[in-house]
Amino acid sequence: MHAALATVSISDYEKARRVLHDDVLPTVSDIAGFVSGVWLAPVDGKGVEILIFETEDEARAMAAQLPAGREVNEFVTVESVEVREVAGRVHAIDDVPQQMTPESER
Repeated sequence: MHAALATVSISDYEKARRVLHDDVLPTVSDIAGFVSGVWLAPVDGKGVEILIFETEDEARAMAAQLPAGREVNEFVTVESVEVREVAGRVHAIDDVPQQMTPESER
């Protein structure tokens, strides 16, 4: 798995958050290879989004859609984006920790 990690500037968090919940979250799972995503609230106007994909090519395809300077909407502008291998991840389902590493997913 690979992640597209983007840093964005957010001029109006409340409006950007509304767009995120109304427009992005309902449709993001339709993107090819999408596994999961996390959008972090801004600190000093800077937000972070981490989108995880099944393959590096799929993560790179997303990164290509988020070049630095792109205005995602009138409240969010991409500052930088990079693709990284997911070295490991953990999440809880029904309060039972589930650990996933690249080796265990093969």
